[in-house]
Amino acid sequence: MTGTGHATEGVLDVVAPFEIKGADPVTSGNIFIKMDVAETLVNADAEGQLTPGLARAWTVSEDGLEWRFQLQPDVLFHDGTPLTAEAAALALSHARAKPGLLETAPITEIADEEGALVIRLSKPFAPLPAFLSEYRSLIYAPAAYAEDGSVREVIATGAYRVTRLDAPLRLEAEAFDGYWGEAPAVTRATYQAVGRAETRALLAESGDADYVFNLDPASLARLSGAPQVEVLSVSVPRSLLIKVNGAHPALADVRARQALSLAIDREGLAQAILRYPAGADQILPKSVSDWHSDSVEPLAFDPEAAKALLAELGWTAGPDGILTRDGQRFSLTLTTYPDRPELPLSAAVLQQMFAEIGVEVVIDSTNSSEVAVRHGDGTLDIALFARNFALVPDPIGTFLTDYAPTGDWGAMNWDNPEFTALIEDLARGEGGQAERERAIEILQTELPVIPVAWYQQTAAVSTGVAGAVLDPYERTIGLRQMRWAE
Repeated sequence: MTGTGHATEGVLDVVAPFEIKGADPVTSGNIFIKMDVAETLVNADAEGQLTPGLARAWTVSEDGLEWRFQLQPDVLFHDGTPLTAEAAALALSHARAKPGLLETAPITEIADEEGALVIRLSKPFAPLPAFLSEYRSLIYAPAAYAEDGSVREVIATGAYRVTRLDAPLRLEAEAFDGYWGEAPAVTRATYQAVGRAETRALLAESGDADYVFNLDPASLARLSGAPQVEVLSVSVPRSLLIKVNGAHPALADVRARQALSLAIDREGLAQAILRYPAGADQILPKSVSDWHSDSVEPLAFDPEAAKALLAELGWTAGPDGILTRDGQRFSLTLTTYPDRPELPLSAAVLQQMFAEIGVEVVIDSTNSSEVAVRHGDGTLDIALFARNFALVPDPIGTFLTDYAPTGDWGAMNWDNPEFTALIEDLARGEGGQAERERAIEILQTELPVIPVAWYQQTAAVSTGVAGAVLDPYERTIGLRQMRWAE
């Protein structure tokens, strides 16, 4: 079957690795926003610039403590009720009460005042509009929520409404006749979660899926020559990182973390595993220009320098080549997860690289949630993970939650008061490029996480479909703009 066959059926089938964990934006909002089912007050374009969403405009008071959002007129929820400031305030209040970015913002009140949505703060917080663009801040209708704040069903404002939700693997949607924007050309769509990368690629190759998201490197190479699909690729603000327990006896000294960094052949790993040259010489790529510093010394590959640093710390090679100190082997458990197929492969390559400098690594490929769990209970040694710095268009939101001073997916047992002060000042709207570059310099020197590679996002799209996009900020797949090819 080809994409043209799908055009005849009139249903556009989307396949991606992400499971639908429920109707709540906190758990699966990234899927609902990609499928144009639900919307946020603020949008972001392909350059990360904020644009109007359900809010057509917003202003902030001179003291930075009150933000006022004017809503788009004549917007309906999928149950036919109108979008009001009161409904938006209720949705954001529910989101704020749950784990997520809004929980971390200094919000004191979310209210409806004279038809405008008003958010009051305890201190100035410049990235608030960017926080409101994040998928956990989707706006649902009041009827979507139970009395306890849990979400009963997806009732939102998007161009498509959910007609069937079979968590964790599938949803079906159809165009919403009451949509406030331009009506989509494709009237029916499905989303299916498929964990195995090889299976996703086969669905694209056979024509049983029209848009397949997140290809593994081997499939990417194979599908690039397939006539029935077009392969899309875009650089994204996502980094492959090694998270380090700063309190681990072998890792507490910054020289040990620097030695691990020096042991990594980033370019070699990126080309061998990710199949594109994207070795990360700092935490964020050049495409995030405000947060990439040309003034810091790039992270280098120098195993001999790594060995010298570890020798300074009193480590000596044992009979099998593994370093020992005070009767203890330099042995670490590396936690990672197979949701992203490149992670276990990259872990195996890193295991070999670290062995070259005498560091033993045992790989534990498990559920992604274990990274946060082991962070919380202190049992994590190191972890290999992919961090999306585009959850909000301004990376300040991620730095706030991950490193100032700690976070489940960022720093563990690491605290730098200067860094925290810089990030908090930037969040208040104070400081600029010099402060951002100094913050990056601190991360580059202290290495609470060790950058490994920068990402490209990939997708295979049927030639029977036109108008598909890959968004660098991973908010949309362009479903609303897609159409069947002539």
